[in-house]
Amino acid sequence: MTEEPKQQTAPFNKDSVTSEFLEWLKPVQDPELHMSLVDLGLVYSVKDQGDGVFQVEITLTSPGCPAGDYLVEQIRGRMLEHERVQAAEVKVVWEPQWNPVEMASEEAKEALGLW
Repeated sequence: MTEEPKQQTAPFNKDSVTSEFLEWLKPVQDPELHMSLVDLGLVYSVKDQGDGVFQVEITLTSPGCPAGDYLVEQIRGRMLEHERVQAAEVKVVWEPQWNPVEMASEEAKEALGLW
């Protein structure tokens, strides 16, 4: 019996973020680009840890992003406004590295001039 080849998945997986929370986080905007973090592809995952505790993994456009602390607080605050969320941890990750060509929505790519 031959083994089926395993499908490879891309390291960035928007499916790990529920559509409910993607929509919920859409109002949080990058203050420099004036675009939603969700549309930019900067929200990597929202994980339900149980008992109303959620962990959000995001990245920033660059390690030296001057708005990093602000964005973390904006995401945390927005999560805490959701009726299911009692506590929210926002973790900034650098892997996979943000690539707007692959991660941003079509609208964001157009606004950024990427085609």
